[in-house]
This record gives sequence, C-alpha cells and structure tokens, in this order.
Amino acid sequence: MRQFLDFEKPVAELETRIDDLRNTAASQDGQAGEVSISDEIGKLSDKVEKQLRALYAKLTPWQKVQVARHAQRPHALDYINALITEFTPLAGDRQFSDDKAIIGGVGRFNGQAVMVIGTERGSDLETRLAHNFGMARPEGYRKAIRLMKMAGRFRLPILTFVDTSGAWPGIDAEARGQAEAIARSIETCLSVPVPLIATVIGEGGSGGAVALASADRVLMLENAIYSVISPEACASILWRDPKQASTAADALRLTAQDLKKFGLIDRIVNEPVGGAQRDPKTMIELLGQAIAEELMPLLSVGATSLVAQRREKFLAMGRSALS
Repeated sequence: MRQFLDFEKPVAELETRIDDLRNTAASQDGQAGEVSISDEIGKLSDKVEKQLRALYAKLTPWQKVQVARHAQRPHALDYINALITEFTPLAGDRQFSDDKAIIGGVGRFNGQAVMVIGTERGSDLETRLAHNFGMARPEGYRKAIRLMKMAGRFRLPILTFVDTSGAWPGIDAEARGQAEAIARSIETCLSVPVPLIATVIGEGGSGGAVALASADRVLMLENAIYSVISPEACASILWRDPKQASTAADALRLTAQDLKKFGLIDRIVNEPVGGAQRDPKTMIELLGQAIAEELMPLLSVGATSLVAQRREKFLAMGRSALS
C-alpha cells in the first residue's frame, strides 16, 4: 500500500478515486459503462501525473527531507540486489562484532568485480531494528575500513550507498571509539588506491555519512539530503524548539541542488516523477547508468594519481570554506 506524505494529499485523494473506480470496473466486468469508467480512470491518472510534476518541481528543503526519509524509497540492499551480480556478503570487523547497519561484500557491477558497502535502514519494523535504522556503531565503520583495504589489495573499485541519519550516538558506541572509527574510515576513503564512487540515496547525516562518502565521485539522488546535522537537532540547538525543523532545513542548504552548486557533490541523479519511492525499479536503473558513466573514466587512472586527485578535491573544499 502506497504511503503519502502530508504535502501529497491532493494526489492521495485522486488515487483513492482511481482505486474506487477500478473496483467498480472490476465488479462490472463486461457490462455497459465499463468503457466510460476506463476513460475516467485515464483522465484521473493524467491529473495525478500533472499534480506530481507540479508538486515535485517546487519542493521546499523540508519537503525534500520528508521525501528522502520516505519508508518506501529503495534502500541500499535494493540497489545491491538489483545492480550487483554474484554478490557475496562479508561480515565483521575482526575486532568486536558484525554491525548490520553497514552491509558490504564483493560482486560484479556490469561484469566488473567491485567491493560494495552501504548503510541499510531496513524496510519494516523487524528489519529496521535489525539494522539499527541505519545508524552504525564503531564496528560498522571498522568493517567498512576492512573491506576498503581489502578492495585496495585486490584492485577492486568501491561503490558505496549512503542512507543514514548519522552514526549511532549511544554510550556503548562512544565507549568503543565511535569518533576514532569514523575518522579512520574517512582516512581510508581518502587513501584507498582504487576508484571510489559514493551515492547518497536517501539521507546523508553528519560524519556517519562522510565516513563512506569521501569519494572520487559523489552522487546524490535528486530528492536526497546531505547535512552536518539533522534539521530537528539543529532546531533544538539554535532555537530550543524541534518544531523549527523546517526553518533549519532552509538554513542548512542540505538539498542536492544546493550541494552541487557549492561543489560538494559531483552529480545529481534524477528521480522518477513523484520520487524514487513511486518507481523503485526505474530509480535503480537510472542510478546504475549514472554509476557506470562515472566509473568508466576512473578505471584508467593510475592509483597514485587517483589518490592525489581525491585528496586535492576534499582539501579544495576546505580551502573554499575558509576563503
């Protein structure tokens, strides 16, 4: 059953009418009046598409936050299962445990052997609890480090899929060195001698996202968000009122369009009309094409040049911020 966001209420009403008409048509199968019902369904479907185009052409930053968090958007495992063949999961950080918020393994992307790493949020209550809502603990980032270093040894390009509100903020994570693990993961991203392509597929939150996204090419889906802090947390700090989240979202400049303008990401991947959640299959195909286009040129770049260019890219961001 499709879930609608608050600002999609006009579309929800139209689609409810379409469902009612379809039920009526099914009960009148072969009877007079079926053609007129089909015509009405066609007209309403056209209205739905026009409404969606109009709504999604002028989304506010806060509305994009809601779309990025939509429970029915495809998640990391959806992209991996569709785009990566012969995928073999690899588990554990070899120090403490296996963190299921970060999944990874080897497989083939368009025939090319790759290492894949992603933050997985889960799609229902059971899987969300199992994956800790995509919020990784230190062992998750240490697993990512282990897999990236393995990719470097075996000359495997790395693809990462980022979708997290941030690293797990619990006392247990702090006790096991959360900050150090994130810092080491960023360091590994910057030094691994193979192509690294990161895609923010939903929510890119704080260091928990940067730890997997310090890449040669950073892609973002059209309605994804990427920020140093969530709008709710920002509003709580600045205004002592989480209800000011929409105001914070405007100030944070967290949309793909803002980040592309500032040079912090490399490419925006367009989503189907109404967002990735309305047509996951098409979204996965579009992202697969974009990754293939970005990966191909990187495969011919030498390891030394690749690392130097990647480091310079992120150093330039810091210099730009200071100037």
